[in-house]
Amino acid sequence: MRRLLGTTTAALSSAALVLTMAACSGGDPAEAVEDGGSSTLKVWVMGDAGPAFTDLTAAFTEDTGIKLQVDAIPWENVNDKLTTAVASGDGPDVVQIGLSLLPTFADAGVLADLTDVLAEHPALAPSNFPDAVAPENLSTDGVALSVPWVSDTRVLFYRSDILAEAGHDAAPTTWEDMRSVAKELAQRGEGQFGYYIPLWDNTLPVQYTWQAGGDVVDAEGAVDFRSPEFAAAADHWLGFFEDGSAPTATDWDQTQGFVSGATPMVVSGPYLAKAIRDAAPELDGSWSVTTLPADQTGTSLFAGSNLGIWKTSTHPDEAAQLLDFLAQPDNQVAWYDAVGELPTSSAALTELAGRGDEQLSVYVEQLDDAQTVPMVPGWDLVANEMASALTAIATTAADKQSTLDAFYAKADEIQSNY
Repeated sequence: MRRLLGTTTAALSSAALVLTMAACSGGDPAEAVEDGGSSTLKVWVMGDAGPAFTDLTAAFTEDTGIKLQVDAIPWENVNDKLTTAVASGDGPDVVQIGLSLLPTFADAGVLADLTDVLAEHPALAPSNFPDAVAPENLSTDGVALSVPWVSDTRVLFYRSDILAEAGHDAAPTTWEDMRSVAKELAQRGEGQFGYYIPLWDNTLPVQYTWQAGGDVVDAEGAVDFRSPEFAAAADHWLGFFEDGSAPTATDWDQTQGFVSGATPMVVSGPYLAKAIRDAAPELDGSWSVTTLPADQTGTSLFAGSNLGIWKTSTHPDEAAQLLDFLAQPDNQVAWYDAVGELPTSSAALTELAGRGDEQLSVYVEQLDDAQTVPMVPGWDLVANEMASALTAIATTAADKQSTLDAFYAKADEIQSNY
């Protein structure tokens, strides 16, 4: 996916009461359209992939007679659209949901329990997907509320030509190497840096925590940043700013910084590859990607989105057939070929890895060592507070300990509301 979906989590959760009242009143807010005796499912997909989705599912309609009314929601409108749907109960039959939003939707009670669906449709069996996104692992109570659709991960993009000029034949593979190389590259001159860290990215410090051998969730399932591993992650993250290896500008353009060479290393998703190729095709052969530099591990983020069935859909069986169709490896590979979004089916990932595409192989390899963000309601709010705290320390010289202590207290407060 192009991004992890953010949202006003409290708004979604409070809207659950409205949805419950609508369901109890006997309304059918997600009722599929009836067209000449055949069902027409309402499907919400995100971004600009509506036409491609329609093309992909043409065979599904031909085989089953089930028509689809596809609504492609622009990324900038996703939060408002989903929040309104939760509040009103007027949702689709099938909905695409970013992984970071799954805990909130589970808490709001708007998604149907798919436990029986998984048993009835072979393509949806949990064993078909990486453990990180197996359906039963993406819910706080073990109930399957969605199935994997597309995956995304974070890898290290690097300018191989610039590193070679500095005497490095390969990209950094450890935290220590990353700090050293980034600092060296930042000494090339005015306006030159070694590494770009997006200040808005609320997942990179979490990945660093995993890499340090820790987690941001305790044994009881509550978010907890008060650990030596998060402290190490924060120090690692902040260190790049402290020694001038990373720019502190909040409006830095990661694509242009990479293309110009001002920031020749950045951790990002596969979508950056297309942006680089579009912006500077002449750089072909001068840059590459590799798995993340490791501390205790090299664990990355398993991002992307899933598909769920709206709880009040009156055609759940037809919706389940669509989920099964979309999970089949051949269709997942076809989706990648159409729009460049990685599959979640293990068989589809294996097929793509065998194509001989070096960058694609790196993405697939990194997915083998990747985790999703915590499946905890309110996670987005907590993660945004974390990013704000670290950004304040890095860019405004805010006192480190007092800023982090304030963040810990805010995280506790957010969790107490769920």
